[in-house]
Amino acid sequence: MNIQTTIPATIDLAAIKGRQQVAWGSGDYAVVGTTLQIVGESLCEAVDLRSNQRVLDVAAGNGNATLAAARRFAEVVSTDYVGALLERGRERANADRLAVTFQEADAEALPFADASFDVVLSTFGVMFTPNQEQAAHELLRVCRVGGKIGLANWTPESFIGQLFKTIGKYVPPAPGMKSPALWGSRAHLAALFGAKANVAAEGRYFAFRYKSPRHMLEVFRNYYGPVLKAFAAIDPAAREGLEKDLLALFDAFNIAKDGTLVAHGEYLEVVITRNI
Repeated sequence: MNIQTTIPATIDLAAIKGRQQVAWGSGDYAVVGTTLQIVGESLCEAVDLRSNQRVLDVAAGNGNATLAAARRFAEVVSTDYVGALLERGRERANADRLAVTFQEADAEALPFADASFDVVLSTFGVMFTPNQEQAAHELLRVCRVGGKIGLANWTPESFIGQLFKTIGKYVPPAPGMKSPALWGSRAHLAALFGAKANVAAEGRYFAFRYKSPRHMLEVFRNYYGPVLKAFAAIDPAAREGLEKDLLALFDAFNIAKDGTLVAHGEYLEVVITRNI
């Protein structure tokens, strides 16, 4: 896949971030996000999280990694730039009687001192930042030397990578913008973090499970901000085309033979150890 790796100086990253914030705040991502909980649990195991560690979840969404870390009795701060998503995480933490601090924060300008955390996590979150180098810098900055950064990132050719590629046919990204799927590339991660850290990554698969391909489309169209906004931005004829293409994508990845949907989405489970 040909993925853009440079950002022209003329791109208004602040404006793009504002549009992203509106997109992720639309619908109710938590409806989709809660299905991904197992990824947060796996990531906490991958970083060998301990109960005496201070943990930051960046672009936490509705708190999958947050809750997983809190279940392991760590001291957890959960952040996102969409307050409504943090509220969903707070509701879940309260229901499970887990102690978590929730704070609105931009992944590209984290309001924490250098080396504040033993572990920094992000599941399918920080990968969507417009300024990838700045986001990586912030993850490293707030992590102590010897600490770990744990990430879960969709790969370029994954189910979700292809979902965004399909959306891009109808609602093209800003010219010159880097693809979020770069975070699912080992080479790109090494370029972002390698000078100051040791990067290890393993391929993993998450199984999307829905009642049917049509059911998944309905859920994503109503609750997954980027899909909801894509349908809202195009005319009726284009909506029909996007619906058809998404159903074809879901069918192509569906391995279920009983009318339901089971689609394996590849992602990288990344453990970065800061060494400088």
